[in-house]
Amino acid sequence: MRRDRDPLVVGRVIGDVLDSFTRTTALKVSYGSSDVNNGVELKPAQAVHQPRVDIGGDDFRTFYTLIMVDPDAPSPSDPNLREYLHWLVTDIPATTGARFGQEVVCYESPRPTVGIHRFVFVLFQQLGRQTVYAPGWRQNFNTRDFAELYNLGQPVAAVYFNCQRESGSGGRRAQ
Repeated sequence: MRRDRDPLVVGRVIGDVLDSFTRTTALKVSYGSSDVNNGVELKPAQAVHQPRVDIGGDDFRTFYTLIMVDPDAPSPSDPNLREYLHWLVTDIPATTGARFGQEVVCYESPRPTVGIHRFVFVLFQQLGRQTVYAPGWRQNFNTRDFAELYNLGQPVAAVYFNCQRESGSGGRRAQ
């Protein structure tokens, strides 16, 4: 795929969260019957419960780390909490899913208050089991620094969705 047509580049995930990488592992994320595809819009109500995450790979002795971040917190125009860590699962065996891994930072559902937020799932291959640990914070998490700290290398897959506050009765809709 041409770089200028890559949805991760168009959606500024490459740049704001990740450096350019080559996808080498299948990653499927779904909330109920809604699959997460790059740039799809999901309502906060659709993402209340942690998603189903299925991971490819070919060797059951390979383990992965899944990170979910919001690079637009608290608002896209002033993302001073970038990146907000919503979920972190480690030790996910290849060919399984997140439910078979170790949830080290529990899932926090998206609750954007202003603007359209991107919620990014990033998958890394670990060097071995039990080699990645929870950070001490959610705000101002940095995916690149985290990957470097734990020698995760480049991501093997990533996908993101857009989400904005659901308009309430008589309220102003987020722009």
